[in-house]
Amino acid sequence: MNNEIITGAEALMRALEDHGVKTIFGYPGGSIMPVYDQLYDHRDKLNHILVRHEQAATHAAEGYARVSGEVGVCLVTSGPGATNTITGIADAMIDSTPIIVIAGQVGSAFLGSDAFQEVDLVGITHPITKWSYQIRNAKDVAWAVARAFYIAKSGRPGPVVLDFAKNAQIEKTEYTPTIIDFIRSYVPIPNTDKQSIKEAAQLINNAKRPLVLVGQGIEIGNAQKELRTFVEKAQMPVGCTILGLSTLPTDHPLNMGMLGMHGNLAPNVKTNECDVLIAVGMRFDDRVTGNLGTYAKQAKVIHFDIDPSEIDKNVKTDVAVLGDCKETLAAVTNLLVENNHKEWVDSFNEFIKLEHDKVIYPELHPSDENLSMGEVVRAVSEATNHKAVLVTDVGQNQMMSARYFKYSADRSIITSGGLGTMGFGLPAAIGATFGAPERTVCAFMGDGGIQMNIQEFGTIMEQKAPVKIILLNNNFLGNVRQWQAMFFNHRYSFTPMMNPDYMKIASAYDIPSARVMKREELQDAIDKMLSCDGPFLLEACVIEEGNVMPMTPPGGSVDKMLLEC
Repeated sequence: MNNEIITGAEALMRALEDHGVKTIFGYPGGSIMPVYDQLYDHRDKLNHILVRHEQAATHAAEGYARVSGEVGVCLVTSGPGATNTITGIADAMIDSTPIIVIAGQVGSAFLGSDAFQEVDLVGITHPITKWSYQIRNAKDVAWAVARAFYIAKSGRPGPVVLDFAKNAQIEKTEYTPTIIDFIRSYVPIPNTDKQSIKEAAQLINNAKRPLVLVGQGIEIGNAQKELRTFVEKAQMPVGCTILGLSTLPTDHPLNMGMLGMHGNLAPNVKTNECDVLIAVGMRFDDRVTGNLGTYAKQAKVIHFDIDPSEIDKNVKTDVAVLGDCKETLAAVTNLLVENNHKEWVDSFNEFIKLEHDKVIYPELHPSDENLSMGEVVRAVSEATNHKAVLVTDVGQNQMMSARYFKYSADRSIITSGGLGTMGFGLPAAIGATFGAPERTVCAFMGDGGIQMNIQEFGTIMEQKAPVKIILLNNNFLGNVRQWQAMFFNHRYSFTPMMNPDYMKIASAYDIPSARVMKREELQDAIDKMLSCDGPFLLEACVIEEGNVMPMTPPGGSVDKMLLEC
């Protein structure tokens, strides 16, 4: 029986459906028009979300992927449509987020001729993707899509780009459903050395002061239960990277808080006191380690990771445990003796109390009549019973919301970690509402970041995406202003912001809104936002020159955090 003869564009539609795709974020244009023409006939199976800018399509795909654990898909045209996705692709690469960007391209006969809206997308994206491929023939569509999904999601996830020449969209081909689960020379999950399992267990069993550092790899590997069994069996305290914050509930007795430049005091200080440092699914980013010359020099280091390139990249490892953390954690746990490090765990309390008295309590109960960022974040978290998905933009809003939001469920924080992309928050939150429609999505952002993709209010309006937008408005580019205050003698060079009336903008997009300037108005406004069936903008006018503390100064040691400016 002969397979049906169809166009390359139709083959793409069927291949996406064969891989379980239900949602696509995109923006049409000339070189992708044949695909959009076929999409018209697949609207019952493929829900296309029309964004207002191609960068937003990538961030929405990221938000969708991060909250759902599936591959996010976006569809754009060639030239500027394709280049507008670069920031999102780079963001997905550094944060290990599986997305597939499918971009139109000029016909094969015009490649290299500087044709209208031609750009070498494969060449541009090669360094920031797991795989970039140009489809020049319709017969390659099913194969390329299958390979793209396998590469994007397997091993350490990341972005894939398919550059789809227009002639290949129009050409006819036989279509055969294709699934790929093996590529020669591509090893997504390295073999685990059994000796490393034994050595890791032995180091942990002999440790007096073990400390576990947890990253997003736990979420990616769906190893949340394995992590809890691991740390609970040996009663080991845990610090989390910003992307790993929801891997362990905030109120878990072994969770000591966030690592990094604006993390919690206790896990940062204790990093330089532990005798065994156990890193799981994290990459020793410079914002976590501070000065590498003083970082955990007293400790033996065990590093669990799926990516061999991360081993010894920044921090010298004594035992490297390569493989899928869901399996490697379980294997090491089986060899652990039940232990109790009560004295070591209790030693964190001194620093927890110090931070609470010097930083957290003043932030949540400010003497200033103006609202603080922290009290707004905590109030929203409490109103959702700490069950919402937190999406952040980048800057002070990001650090404050990560610090003061609480987490009780897996996959509950979506933020731009490695690239630090302002403008990420709004479209990522839209994607999250499609990836987890049953959950409340709370998107915190500053007055700088919200304007970078504010056109996505249009997407929210059209889709009625129930994003709860909390704008922490301090009339500054707050994070840069804080550095200017601390390290540049208060020379506020181009950080004060002249802002529009955000409530008028929201009204123009038919998004209900409220502005809060007084503390006594806050709770009622939050209740109104959460009871609203659909999107809502809550603008909280906060202290203009508030700072995020504690802070490890740039290039400083993690155990020398500043508690005040």
